[in-house]
Amino acid sequence: MQFLAKPSSADDILALRTRHRQEMNCQIVHDSIHRREGWTLSYLLERAGVQVGFGSVAIGGPWKDKPTVLEFYLTPEHRNKAFCLFETFLESSGARFFEAQTNDVLLTSMTLTYGHDLAVEKIVFHDGLTTAHVQVGGTLRQVTPDEEIRTAQERRQGGGEWLLELDGAPAGKGGLLFHYNRPYSDIYMEVSEPFRRRGLGAYLVQELKRISYDLGSVPCARCNPGNFASSRTLQSAGFVSCAQILVGSIGAPAAR
Repeated sequence: MQFLAKPSSADDILALRTRHRQEMNCQIVHDSIHRREGWTLSYLLERAGVQVGFGSVAIGGPWKDKPTVLEFYLTPEHRNKAFCLFETFLESSGARFFEAQTNDVLLTSMTLTYGHDLAVEKIVFHDGLTTAHVQVGGTLRQVTPDEEIRTAQERRQGGGEWLLELDGAPAGKGGLLFHYNRPYSDIYMEVSEPFRRRGLGAYLVQELKRISYDLGSVPCARCNPGNFASSRTLQSAGFVSCAQILVGSIGAPAAR
């Protein structure tokens, strides 16, 4: 058999996943899933007995009972057989759904070729501009101890939280999460209802970006595609849309 997809461990595919990370050169939203026992099935892909790539299927957490392709990588010299290898991977894994980050070009190509009922689940942002928003009377107070934040960075899980106060009153909160490939961190935030529409959200995101860089991390963010208020807030703080998370089901393999 020329093409083969062999069940493997996360350690078996680690070297290839390292190449995949380097090639993407960005935040990989679901990078940490391979460190969670029982959450993925991994496959080494072979062509004529030579290891040429890997595929990963999510089966735990929100993907329980919904086997979903999350990663598909081939070394460049074997991408001329991408469709054959992908179909071999699908047949072996039994995956029935996709979740693709669109700056992963190869998997996005497979998603658009084999996918059905595709939709954008999230918009992914990276930092594109340094802003200088000022909030008179605004103070950002760290809630999570330094040691806990450093441990979260090292272990690539957990994070840190900060409280935004305006004239001494709690107005919002936000933080950094480190469940991603190094050196990326993901920003989240929320402004309390009485303090919205005052520019506090953009200020809070701006300051969390600054803190992320001070910690030696690279800030990123996500939001739902219909959440226009969050999208505008992130853009006001200098974030730029760089990818989408596509979801959908897998159709029958194309005739060869």
